[in-house]
Amino acid sequence: MRWVSITAVAPVAWGANYYVTHAYLPADRPLYGAALRALPAGLVLLALCRRRPHGAWWGRAAILGLLNVSVFFVLVYAASQLLPTSVASTVMAASPLAMMLIAWSLVSERPGITHLAGAATGLAGVCLMVLTGGESVSVPGVLASAAAMLVSAFGHTLTKRWSADVDVLAATAWQLTAGGVLLLPLAAAVEGGPPALSGSALLAFAFTGLVATALAFVAWFAGLRHLPAGTVGLIGLLNPVTGVLLGVAVAGEALTLQQCGGLALVLLGVALGRPRPPAPAPATRGAPGRYVWAGLGTRRDRAPHGARPGRD
Repeated sequence: MRWVSITAVAPVAWGANYYVTHAYLPADRPLYGAALRALPAGLVLLALCRRRPHGAWWGRAAILGLLNVSVFFVLVYAASQLLPTSVASTVMAASPLAMMLIAWSLVSERPGITHLAGAATGLAGVCLMVLTGGESVSVPGVLASAAAMLVSAFGHTLTKRWSADVDVLAATAWQLTAGGVLLLPLAAAVEGGPPALSGSALLAFAFTGLVATALAFVAWFAGLRHLPAGTVGLIGLLNPVTGVLLGVAVAGEALTLQQCGGLALVLLGVALGRPRPPAPAPATRGAPGRYVWAGLGTRRDRAPHGARPGRD
């Protein structure tokens, strides 16, 4: 349960970031917004871990930074501009299922029945929470949101496959820095000079960079290191839950009976994906003079004095 709690930090921070971004950050500079979110976060983590990429990680950091940061951040911005948050959240709620299928292919994690049931239950709950029947649908927006969902599912699973041999903090720092470095010249070429930021915008970027990016991505990738991808994907459903509850707490929005039912379904979906401890294996008797515990290997009785080890 410790890793479940740590992983949950990420979707909660991302859910809160919707409000911060919408309320305080410039809406007409998506490339600079993504670069200023990723690059400072990556540099802070680099200063903490004090490690540079080595060997294959120069290329891996560039690929993961492109997928998880550069492309994903821009697609999410485009979807948020073209779609209501409710529709975008519903499309992104298919991410747990996408992560399960991609993880099955990339890291040989076959999804279990409870994980699949949790994904379906969580998706139904998100639909109840955020869809009210009056949403306008833009085909380009839906395509952007679906692309963001698939890119992030693939990039996060690829991170799980590649990061077993490096520290989570270092791997996160490298890809955030690489993604920010890739975005910065593109932002300068497309959007011109950097935007002028007010004090509130600077504080918002500090939250977005340090909490919703640096801390959240470290927590998320740590969860991917220690939990099945299906479990992590289902924990991600806490993102729209946080957005709805924050709207009630901060913006004074009413929580309807339909939304309460959707909230309950989402939490049930997350619970279905929680890891279960392995059942203890029964002892299996082997040949005389030895016994075997399943999963632990073979242990021999102490040989009599003068006997050769390995013989009965």
